[in-house]
Amino acid sequence: MFESFKVNVGANEPLTFHREQSLVLKYLLDGDNLAISAPTSFGKSLIIDAFIAIKNPANVLIIVPTIALADETRRRICNKFSDSYRVITTTDVDLAERNILIFPQERAIHYSDKLASLDLFVVDEFYKASTDFDKERSPALLKAMMRFSEIATQRYYLAPNISRLKGNSFTNGMRFLPLDFNTVFLKRHELCGTGNKADRKKQKEEHFLTILGTATGKTLIYAGAYAQVETVSQLILDNSPTATTPILDDFGDWLSKHYEPTWSLVALTKKRTGIHTGRLHRSLSQIQVKLFEEDAGLTRLISTSSIIEGVNTSAENIVLWSNKNGVPLLNDFTYRNIIGRGGRMFKHFVGEIYILEKPPEESEIQLDISLPDALLADIDEAEYKQELTKEQLAKIILYREEMAALLGKNVFERLRSNKSLMTGDIDVIIAIAKEISGNRNKWHGLAALNSERVEHWGWVLMQVIRLTPADWDCGHKKLVEFVKTLSGNWDYSIPELLGLHGTTKIDISDFFTLERTATFKLPALLHDINTIQREVLRDKPFDISPFIAKLSKAFLPSCVFELEEYGLPRMLAKKLHHAGFINFKDESLDLHSALARLASARPRILLAAGIFDRFDRYVLRYFFDGFTRSNDA
Repeated sequence: MFESFKVNVGANEPLTFHREQSLVLKYLLDGDNLAISAPTSFGKSLIIDAFIAIKNPANVLIIVPTIALADETRRRICNKFSDSYRVITTTDVDLAERNILIFPQERAIHYSDKLASLDLFVVDEFYKASTDFDKERSPALLKAMMRFSEIATQRYYLAPNISRLKGNSFTNGMRFLPLDFNTVFLKRHELCGTGNKADRKKQKEEHFLTILGTATGKTLIYAGAYAQVETVSQLILDNSPTATTPILDDFGDWLSKHYEPTWSLVALTKKRTGIHTGRLHRSLSQIQVKLFEEDAGLTRLISTSSIIEGVNTSAENIVLWSNKNGVPLLNDFTYRNIIGRGGRMFKHFVGEIYILEKPPEESEIQLDISLPDALLADIDEAEYKQELTKEQLAKIILYREEMAALLGKNVFERLRSNKSLMTGDIDVIIAIAKEISGNRNKWHGLAALNSERVEHWGWVLMQVIRLTPADWDCGHKKLVEFVKTLSGNWDYSIPELLGLHGTTKIDISDFFTLERTATFKLPALLHDINTIQREVLRDKPFDISPFIAKLSKAFLPSCVFELEEYGLPRMLAKKLHHAGFINFKDESLDLHSALARLASARPRILLAAGIFDRFDRYVLRYFFDGFTRSNDA
């Protein structure tokens, strides 16, 4: 009986599935479209691996919610299938004969015109298609689901904690399986304070320090918001004894040298504690997750909601410091998702859950996927008429009339049919078209972004940002100054850039936030402005795509920015470049060519004298292990 549950998952040895895993795999192998809800520790991802190993599909697309989770998925897939598949994680890589594509939703959309067919379309954490759970990014996920469902032979959507799935066009024809099979036992300790606010705060801190002093094994601490990460960090720094190890001494020295000596994370390493938030550089988050898995590494990890969005790891202990998710209170869904990180099948069969603020009331969770206004520009109203309200239908009609009047009907229909605009927010698109049409002379100045002289960029960028004044995480002037500073990203170290920044001083936390905004939000807006201005300003055409491309890569050459997703920090890329192992200034160098060259040079790199320090080598080994199978050096 035990042998009958053994399954090929692409590893060296078959893996034994539990009964519910075997049921899901059977449905998939039979060709069913599945939407499943199962706990965090269920093993949903292993079913994908088994499907690939057994069915040998030509093209598989896996959409994940974050870059961090994309990296973790890539490492798992590469370790099993890189010999027979091209594993693609960036949009500048071409398809091979057989491909496994792993993208966040925004990146998947940019790749959609390269894909003619899919054998399996996977959406991990598909609950994020509902604005109830991710208001900011649900439009992009829904757009990806619309586009790829049309070319997919089979669909597999995964989520935790969903009781019912309300009928909608996005999951039509899918079998919904709510599975409540837990592979671990969660032991909950409710330690919520009583009395007034001051009393509750004091009791919470006392309980927290007691847990730190008595809990054994690895501990994930959910802080809830960036400000609370700082609060928890300071409590640990003030009250936890120094208990470092050689590898963490090296890590602290490395952080101090390459980021900022006064950064709290440097001091936290002496307390065997790390920080995981969505603002950190991707490689730095990966390094800390790796250190958290090491016996002599980090024993605690303080996190915001990235604990459920980008850390597919587990711990013996989960501490819920806060009952908020940023500003709003946690709902029961997110709460269950967080505590589900406690324990892990075959590793920690009991998870200790410490709850320091009142948890939400238990509720049955129905997933309701509806169309947000931010997606209306991409909608075929005939196909999605059941999801559209009367008001949304009216907005679509008005949008098309206004854009046809501004650009000409033929031009607008061409842009629409070619899916040339990145945003689906009709209000933003109309605002751009009206502004450029009404102020042609001013917007000819956009060409200044192609200048090598950064002092020419400021006025233009300020006009761009003002088109969507509320859509930024920082002051407008601060962001513009940062973009100009970031242009020296390859020539200067991060500590040097912090010192060179303009009139508004920034620290390392500001740097992470500003770089994320500058390389993600701003290029998307510039892309649509560039597309529309080329149609409106035809008398003096120009193209700012070169500037957009440089900005989206943080002004780093060739594929250095993409390699950070693979776990290679930019400062090590610079060392490899200056030592002559690879020429990142070669404009023809793409990601897979760079990986191939670095893989062939792996033994020489790891044995090179006088270039890399001890922690550099630790990071390099982790980087290489993510896409090669060699254990050399």
